[in-house]
Amino acid sequence: MRQTLRDFRAGELRLLVVAVMLAVAALTAVGFFADRLKNGLNRDAAQLLGGDALVASDQPMPEAFVERARSQGLRQARTVAFPSMARAPQAQGGATRLVAVKAVSDDYPLRGRLRVAPAPGQADAPAQGVPARGSVWVDAALLEALQLAVGDTLLLGDAALRIERVITLEPDRGAGFMAFAPRVMLHEADLAATALIQPASRVTYRLAVAAPPGRDAEIGRYLTWARAHIEEAGLRGVRLESLDNGRPEMRQTLDRAERFLNLVALLAALLAAVAVGIAARDFASRHLDDCAMLRVLGLPQRTIAWSYALEFTFVGLLASTLGVSVGYAVHHVFVALLAGLVETTLPASSAWPAVFGLGVGLTLLFGFGLPPVLQLAQVPAVRVIRREMGELRPASLGVLAAGALGFAALLVAASSDLRLGLIAVGGFAGAIALFALAGWVAVQILRRTVVELHVPRWLRLATRQVAARPGFAVLQVSALAVGLLALVLLVLLRTDLIASWRQATPPDAPDRFVINIQPEQAQAFRERLTQAGLEGFDWYPMIRGRLVSVNGRPVNPEAYTEDRARRLVDREFNLSHAAAMPVHNGLAAGRWTPEAADEISLEEGIARTLGLNLGDVLVFDIAGMPVQARITSLRRVDWASMRVNFFAMFPRSRMDELPSTYIAAFRAPPQAGFDNALIREFPNITNVDVSASIGQVQRVLDQVIRAVEFLFGFTLAAGVVVLFAAVTATRQTREREFALMRAMGAGSRLLSRVQRAELVGVGALAGALAAGAAIAVGWALARYAFEFHWAPSPWVPLAGMGAGAGLALAAGWWGLREVLRRPVVETLRKAAL
Repeated sequence: MRQTLRDFRAGELRLLVVAVMLAVAALTAVGFFADRLKNGLNRDAAQLLGGDALVASDQPMPEAFVERARSQGLRQARTVAFPSMARAPQAQGGATRLVAVKAVSDDYPLRGRLRVAPAPGQADAPAQGVPARGSVWVDAALLEALQLAVGDTLLLGDAALRIERVITLEPDRGAGFMAFAPRVMLHEADLAATALIQPASRVTYRLAVAAPPGRDAEIGRYLTWARAHIEEAGLRGVRLESLDNGRPEMRQTLDRAERFLNLVALLAALLAAVAVGIAARDFASRHLDDCAMLRVLGLPQRTIAWSYALEFTFVGLLASTLGVSVGYAVHHVFVALLAGLVETTLPASSAWPAVFGLGVGLTLLFGFGLPPVLQLAQVPAVRVIRREMGELRPASLGVLAAGALGFAALLVAASSDLRLGLIAVGGFAGAIALFALAGWVAVQILRRTVVELHVPRWLRLATRQVAARPGFAVLQVSALAVGLLALVLLVLLRTDLIASWRQATPPDAPDRFVINIQPEQAQAFRERLTQAGLEGFDWYPMIRGRLVSVNGRPVNPEAYTEDRARRLVDREFNLSHAAAMPVHNGLAAGRWTPEAADEISLEEGIARTLGLNLGDVLVFDIAGMPVQARITSLRRVDWASMRVNFFAMFPRSRMDELPSTYIAAFRAPPQAGFDNALIREFPNITNVDVSASIGQVQRVLDQVIRAVEFLFGFTLAAGVVVLFAAVTATRQTREREFALMRAMGAGSRLLSRVQRAELVGVGALAGALAAGAAIAVGWALARYAFEFHWAPSPWVPLAGMGAGAGLALAAGWWGLREVLRRPVVETLRKAAL
């Protein structure tokens, strides 16, 4: 303990503690937040579904599911949901609006609480029961759109219903295209009076069940029976809904947010590993003479080894505990920055992130810090009189490999995404090897290209300094390049990649989707949009077709094991066609050939789900007409882009032989009354307003990006620690060399120039290498982890060289300033000791 305190006071352990603390803090901050978010979602899953389990069907719910729930003593609630057009009475303007109708039974909801208000803007409260017969509860957006108020009449189909309450919170709202429309909720007894459900209507019937207190096992029994019954009875269109497939609206955004946060934390941990390795070797080199003297005094090797092992264990526990404490405090900042993504209070975190943080900290020190320090036990006593004896050797490959593999496994586990973890860890491992090789090659070239007779003396001395210790030069270049790699990657993430993320849902994204435009209305509709000043809007034909055959084999839902695959083949697809591939899609495989007959392009996700490949022959049933096409390309589609996208597209400009309608997507002009005028002119269209959802997605992006930027500070600090450690790792050697040169008449000004030239050269080389590696790693992350299209700027390598030179010079000035300031006598005495 006394030795540890002495080393702390001497400042020899501070760098190790800071590096480990930063890594643990970054990882545990993300870990605590992710753990609380996961626990919160698990806790609220029943509320988000409206029950403990949910059965959904495209047809009226089979009575067997109701009877089974009744026989097990489960509570039940029924809902019927479908889209329709609501309208105001003609005396109040007669405006119309697409709405999401939901008819509910008396026991709705079984879990969670519906909240309503007496009027827009007034305080809400938990709802008492459900809408009374003859009345409806609606979203405030519908009142604004139709210029109605609470107490007015709403026309829904053939029924006239009184608006009684305003819905402020609907826990089981769900997602999907119709979730963007305002809600109209009515009692199930009023549904028949509307006459809205016809044989061809697209309706979703849901049965929610909940277990009585103390009988939770009944839900598992019911789900087991339901799955078996769906399979045995061959029920098509009947499915069990879960939180994953029932609430996907923010999944992609949250997934990307978690990947960004994990990536930044991984960068901090990887940098900390480099800093620990450099700082530990510097620590060991400072204690070589002390250990030699201890050997002279008779201290056994085992005692020295145990002494340093215990010291590093204590330091690791201290630094890891500090890191966990900082991470726990920081995760509260994440909760504040991401407020609104989860509407309820998050539960407390488990102890797992703290335990994991302690494991990461100790692995860092034992894997990268302890191997060079344990060599101190092998320092020979003869070093007291022969200082060239007992120098530190490179750690054995086995020890380094064991530490690196253990740490890499921890980081991949922490990433929660195998692909992200492998790209980050593998990219850094490959970059370090590349940096070391490039540094060695650069030193060899430098020794042969600088002609001593034709360069200034300070440059000649700087070249000799680098060439005389190639090992140190390679170490410095590699360490500086790794630190700069993280910093350059951070800049690219903050600018280009995050900008690409924003562009996936840009501020000017379409906020209106209009469907059911008939072919004879197409020209007039487009002219109407042009007259309103709209340009560049999405415009595609839409064809309804069912997949009936793959490579000559009939398609049957029972042939698929995945629920999503079964649902996809059990319904009609929205198909389209265009000569050119949509500009917001990317080509993932194959080739898009304009105007090619009998060819089709699929979205890569649905192809993967259905097990389809390039070259497969598909047959669609379109209005009774078989249409055959071969898969010749796969497209990459960003479903969060708020653009018109299709699972399947024919690469043809015209397909007049097929029945179709049109879909348009545009950003509504600012002029008031545009939507109502459009509906009056084209009364058959369905106009979906997604402006509220666009605003929500943008707010979520802003919140997530602020959280990512906040965590960047940890990685930035870790990068600075690596730069400082790399530059100061050769301080003792520089002190001895500069002492000799000053004793031989070299002035401080000359040595200062030598030092600056060496730092600038090493920093510029490291910066160029780091920029190249950052472009490669950034491209891989953008392509495979975040699914972005990214084209780096050609100025990145030059900027990397400049930044590397500047940062190395600044770190060298701070870390090595005392080398040139000490008096000559003191420097000589210290170098001789």
